[in-house]
Amino acid sequence: MLTIFDTPFVNVITDSQAAGLTLGQILACVATALAIGFAISIVYILTHRKTGYNASYIWSILFLPPIVALMIMIVGDNTGAALGTLGVFSLVRFRSVPGDPKDIAYLFFALASGLACGMGYLLYAAVFGVLMCAVICIISFVRYGEPRTSHMVLKVTVPENMNYRGRFDDVLNKYSLSWHFHRVKTVDFGSLFEVVYYMELKNDIDEKAFLDEIRTLNGNLTVVLIVREFDDKVYER
Repeated sequence: MLTIFDTPFVNVITDSQAAGLTLGQILACVATALAIGFAISIVYILTHRKTGYNASYIWSILFLPPIVALMIMIVGDNTGAALGTLGVFSLVRFRSVPGDPKDIAYLFFALASGLACGMGYLLYAAVFGVLMCAVICIISFVRYGEPRTSHMVLKVTVPENMNYRGRFDDVLNKYSLSWHFHRVKTVDFGSLFEVVYYMELKNDIDEKAFLDEIRTLNGNLTVVLIVREFDDKVYER
């Protein structure tokens, strides 16, 4: 009795052919890997239209599967070369500005697709790629895992002679479900204080009215409201 792991899910590169691949086999593996990489990059672009993305990262996702596939075909059954390749991959690190942790999952997605293509399992790689792209699109569409409320960071600049303790409590209670004081630091050579609050904003508030009320209490100095997950990505000159 045949199972789904029998035909047609076969390896197009048999053990006897691994040492001498034909041009057609190489082109088939690389082309399939490139097509899957292109599909992954399109899904990444579609799911990051609102948050934005780095063009160089799109190129990385696109070319990673065919590069990995070619490396696996070159290594073949050579155990020493395989260990050497593994050592090279272990030196590669995800180096960029702080980004979305989901970006690492996309890299592993592209890497796994390239491995499958390089080993000759083209149908496995195609089915895996289509299935994962569909799951990613569905999860993004339904906003799976996203909080129902906005977790924000409020940074309020106050004069050095102003007592900030309890000054903004009424406004914070009015516009948020919960909040807590996080830290305070001096800015502009100690002439001003920056007070930071972590808060969970209500969904139906007027953010402009909220900021205006804060400004009336801090002497109309700088007020910054940031989504908490992006707090460490904001750099002031």
